[in-house]
Amino acid sequence: MHSEAFTALGREKFVSLTTYRRSGDAVSTPVWIGQDGDAFVVTTGERAGKVKRLRNNPRVQLRACSRTGRVGDQAIPVSGTAEILTDDQSRIRLTEIIRRKYGLEYRVVTAIERVMRSGPRTRVILRITP
Repeated sequence: MHSEAFTALGREKFVSLTTYRRSGDAVSTPVWIGQDGDAFVVTTGERAGKVKRLRNNPRVQLRACSRTGRVGDQAIPVSGTAEILTDDQSRIRLTEIIRRKYGLEYRVVTAIERVMRSGPRTRVILRITP
């Protein structure tokens, strides 16, 4: 793995997060990403498919991408391992990293999510290390 490539991903606006099904098939999703020391953090719903896949296989691949998930030809893939954090203290602290990075955009998107969903939905943090 290229440590420079890993560090550079923290500056990206969107990153394609690839997780793996039990069959080994890759599933990629564009996500927001924050940096917490030597790790990246991603926030997602606890019922998201990526969380289910990570419970079976914590291996991930990250690549810079567009808002829609398009990965450019020059994007360097970076491998890592994801840990699912569900405790309140970690979720609050690490969500703040993403909230600061994305600002108004984060607040608008999460407000829309709250309006569109029925019933409470808990978010988890994915902590990704090289």
